[in-house]
Amino acid sequence: MEKVLEVKNLTKIYKNSRGIHDINFDIFEGDVYGFLGPNGAGKTTVMKIITGLCRAQKGEVKIFGYDIAAEPEKAWQRVGNMIENAVVYEYMSGYKNLLLASRFYKDVTRARIDEVLELVDLLPFKHEKAAGYSLGMKQRLGLAAALLSKPAFVILDEPTNGLDVEGTVKVRDIITHLAREQNVTFFISSHLIHEIEMICNKIGIINNGQLIKEGLVSDLINNQEETLESFFIKQVREERGKAAQ
Repeated sequence: MEKVLEVKNLTKIYKNSRGIHDINFDIFEGDVYGFLGPNGAGKTTVMKIITGLCRAQKGEVKIFGYDIAAEPEKAWQRVGNMIENAVVYEYMSGYKNLLLASRFYKDVTRARIDEVLELVDLLPFKHEKAAGYSLGMKQRLGLAAALLSKPAFVILDEPTNGLDVEGTVKVRDIITHLAREQNVTFFISSHLIHEIEMICNKIGIINNGQLIKEGLVSDLINNQEETLESFFIKQVREERGKAAQ
């Protein structure tokens, strides 16, 4: 399988001494990789570096074999992403938001815009101004923008933020469908560990800026009575205990 993402020795320390330290992991074609960690653990920092929103002080990131520092356009050419909150221009309609986003890609047709709006259940509201959208609708519009160019690799930071149960299930179904039917690779952070357990084949757990556990979900949770949530809590508590000693 093709290696989609390579992260080596990724380090970024902020002025408050928090940040990430020597993060290493790989994601392969077809993986749905869940990135877990407590608030402030460093998840978003890693994702921002990978997508070029901030720079690492040390380390290397390659996407489809291209170094993001040396060949950024080639590295991000087949990538879609939504980091933190969806970027939505509220004075524009949902359709026009995606029409604007389509200018950054080649060969995105108006039919494709309608296709992704239908995929995220926003087609009936395409001509309404985004100012009237709920938080969940804005989040789904951001997801539509991330999928607009038919990317081979999608990076999603808290994609179900603000969604109700039905919306959460819809996003889960979209990710599962694209991974299984179109072999799209996903890198997803979320606080909803139950959702990660349902859709991800591989996870990484980050705490205090360090990757403390990583591997296939099936290998990590070999106790049939254990859930990913209980496994996650156990790992984080063990790390906190080590730090306190």
